[in-house]
Amino acid sequence: MLKALANAFRVPELRKKILFTLSMIVLYRIGSYIPVPGVPYSALVDQFKDASGAMALMNLFSGGALSYFSVFSLGIMPYITAQIILQLMQGVIPSLERLAKSGEAGQRRITQLTRYLTLVLAFINAIGYLALFTNKTSGYGVTFSGEGLPGVWFTYVVIIIVLVAGTGFIMWMGELITQRGVGNGMSLIIFANVVAGFPPAIASSLELSTNGIAVTVLIILCVLAVIPAIVAIERAQRRIPVQYAKRVVGRKVMGGQSTYIPFKVSAAGVIPIIFASALIYFPAQIASFFSDVRWMQSVANALSTGWANWILMFTLIVFFSYFYTAMVFNPEDTADNLRKQGGFIPGVRPGKATANYISNVLTRITLPGGIFIGLIAVVPSILFSFTSNELIKAFGGTSILIMVGVALDTMTKVESQLKMHHYEGFFK
Repeated sequence: MLKALANAFRVPELRKKILFTLSMIVLYRIGSYIPVPGVPYSALVDQFKDASGAMALMNLFSGGALSYFSVFSLGIMPYITAQIILQLMQGVIPSLERLAKSGEAGQRRITQLTRYLTLVLAFINAIGYLALFTNKTSGYGVTFSGEGLPGVWFTYVVIIIVLVAGTGFIMWMGELITQRGVGNGMSLIIFANVVAGFPPAIASSLELSTNGIAVTVLIILCVLAVIPAIVAIERAQRRIPVQYAKRVVGRKVMGGQSTYIPFKVSAAGVIPIIFASALIYFPAQIASFFSDVRWMQSVANALSTGWANWILMFTLIVFFSYFYTAMVFNPEDTADNLRKQGGFIPGVRPGKATANYISNVLTRITLPGGIFIGLIAVVPSILFSFTSNELIKAFGGTSILIMVGVALDTMTKVESQLKMHHYEGFFK
């Protein structure tokens, strides 16, 4: 590991990408502690210490920025929600589906639509948070001072603009990391948010009145034991053998070799967790907009904790495992490409039969991968409900899967760069 890191810094191009990525993450974390104008910083932090339910979930995915009501309080979730909406709409609106299949130009257009929808959702979320924190019946009743500003409504307008601009800035940083850095920018920002919750969670666990140190060490050991299993599932593959027929081109005999098509057991990676969390998080966003409506608050809290949350989270993770796999991998296109290249799966007829065979393989291997991810995400939440240990919540299955998945994806990208320069990478 250390040798691979040293090799990465020996490559000038890769070193610049790593340093750029780290600088963007540091800039993001600094912005998470800069409060919006007029907010009573210390009073709001004190109220968030005992936050639970929907607010605790929203604060977790903002990396603690919501508890400070910082310029990055909305986090990356408006962007993730916008992506989900547009991807679901592709199956309903034919023009969007054609746009998605029209190559690079279509993808640029969809990216632009995602940005616009992100800003709209951020505007709605900003108004909802403002209504929630200023409403006394919600339990917060924050009074924004607005010192130096001409009036209370002008203060509210400035706060909304700052929050929407913060979301736009996060989106811009994520895209910059993807283009000029290492790994997927949005995933790395979520990774930074998750990791940011570990130090206070460890401190809270150590402060337990009885056996705080023993419980903390036990939880960390359990996490370390689970990580290899997660890595094994993330790297597991189902390899389908492919044989290419011999062809005579001029005086040369082409083809005839054997290879395979690798299908990952967990092809979607951490995407199902992020998508499922965003959908469960969405009712809390709506409820924050209608802070006076008690039944909406009750529904949001019920979906954020308890049995309803666990069942819904598990179901959505399995669903999005299939949904994302079907979205990024088309068996008919693969079968068609194999036929055009003179390839075939031994014992399976080319064409429709090959497409059905690949589809059946994907269906079989996606189910255990989705169930495993769902269990890893839900079981720690159940344990936390009985123990109330903050470290279990911070080191929950969702957090571990996001960390491991993003870390593996980033290491794979660094590995490919090292191989290009003939350096030994992370994976032996």
